[in-house]
Amino acid sequence: MNTGFVNTIEDILSASPVMAVATISRAEDAAPFAAALARGGVRSIEVTLRTPAAMEAIRRIAGEVEGALVGAGTVLTPDQMKAALAAGARFTVSPGATPALLQAGREGSAPYLPAVATASELMAGLEAGYGTFKAFPATVLGGEAWLKAMHGPFAEARFCPTGGVTLESAPRFLALPNVACVGGSWLAPPDRIAAHDWAGIEALARRTVEALTPP
Repeated sequence: MNTGFVNTIEDILSASPVMAVATISRAEDAAPFAAALARGGVRSIEVTLRTPAAMEAIRRIAGEVEGALVGAGTVLTPDQMKAALAAGARFTVSPGATPALLQAGREGSAPYLPAVATASELMAGLEAGYGTFKAFPATVLGGEAWLKAMHGPFAEARFCPTGGVTLESAPRFLALPNVACVGGSWLAPPDRIAAHDWAGIEALARRTVEALTPP
């Protein structure tokens, strides 16, 4: 694994109990959105590469929002990973993993979070030197039951379950010993972003962190 990272994936996932998963349609919304999340206590943000504005959104958050740990999600190829890192992404995430991506993640300038959905994929990731994974799509896999099942034979593996996780179900995931944090798209409501309701997003982030942080 590359040991020159400013942050390890464990640092990024422990920054808050939930990583915001956002699909941003307009690059100009990216920095104020990320700043609102950071003020509310959510520092880690996965910007999905699902819109033409995604790379510029990553670039703006990385350059303008102090305290934000912005990453690129829905990374499907090594070339996308390289482009995201060049834009300033502090980490990259994919909805699955391939041998090429696992190798690129080891050689890249920032940590990579591969996704797994089966025991065989998890074994391949562990064999490649990874210890932390995205469990995706978490609720389709079986939610907490799947993660509990993986903990038995793979006690050393840690996960960020993403996909169908809600504020209501997040505490059940976070109570599991192999869950580092959860991925949450509820922190990026499209209507609030479109309305530039940054105060509302900040309040949502603060309520989320308070609800998911142990007393």
